[in-house]
Amino acid sequence: MTTLTVLRGGMLTTVQDLGRWGHQASGVPVAGPMDAYSHRLANRLAGNDPNAAALEITLVGPELQADGELACVVCGAVFEVTAGGRTVAANQVFEVHRGERIRFGRRVAGARATLAVRGGFDEPPVLGSRATSLVSGMGPFGGRALAAGDVLHVGRGRAAPAPAPPGRAPRLPEGGARLRAIPGPHDALFAPDSLDQFFSARFTLTPKSNRMGYRLEGPPLEHGPNADILSDATPIGSVQVPKSGQPILLMADRQTTGGYPKIATVIGADLPLAGQLAPGDWVCFTPCTRREAADAMVRLERRLAGLPA
Repeated sequence: MTTLTVLRGGMLTTVQDLGRWGHQASGVPVAGPMDAYSHRLANRLAGNDPNAAALEITLVGPELQADGELACVVCGAVFEVTAGGRTVAANQVFEVHRGERIRFGRRVAGARATLAVRGGFDEPPVLGSRATSLVSGMGPFGGRALAAGDVLHVGRGRAAPAPAPPGRAPRLPEGGARLRAIPGPHDALFAPDSLDQFFSARFTLTPKSNRMGYRLEGPPLEHGPNADILSDATPIGSVQVPKSGQPILLMADRQTTGGYPKIATVIGADLPLAGQLAPGDWVCFTPCTRREAADAMVRLERRLAGLPA
């Protein structure tokens, strides 16, 4: 079996598949990629199943060494990447030969890249998934980020040409992003002008943001007089507002339930863009209907398939 040895782990590099779904009722977080579009695109180009395990690389990339022949793809955030000293392009399959190193250099755009290898990473699944949940310590390598000395096992993948059409690169933030969101489910529990303020203000991701959620800083959103709720489900994209009035955008490592009221929910089609935000980036929210959200998801799937929107 071909392996990749981690020589340098980078800031935060984890093994992820599309998530540990079906166990939220037991309190098990889903985890999975912050940018599922780039994860699926990388696997598509590599000839893998969309759920194959890949690496999610955050802000500062790793250095890896191959002990055999590999076909790889990097999608999502744009880094300066070399393989055996050769510059490799994003969203294109590249070969890595025995003994060569994959190095991630300067980050150019976005926050998180996906590195897929043909065959996927064949680490032992936990509850049917190879997703790393940092908050619960569940998944490959004890649910932690990769560190120097870790050895990744590559599955047996058959040579597979990139599909035609191959799919288009994801949208990346340009200093920030405008995210579409559906009001609710608890928007009625806020002060009368809070929803308008939420959709008109500009927020900033603070350094306290992580895979669990983005802590946003901006004009405080005021609760109404009866804003206390029982804990309920917390879908990805939920925007919780604690008593401080500073919203929290819940992301891949979110808890399964929460007790803060949720003023809005970012639509699924914009979650990949949200997953590419970094601390210091700005965020604005735009109101969206359920019909518009469904149409946006259809267009995103067509983009992934390389079809006209």
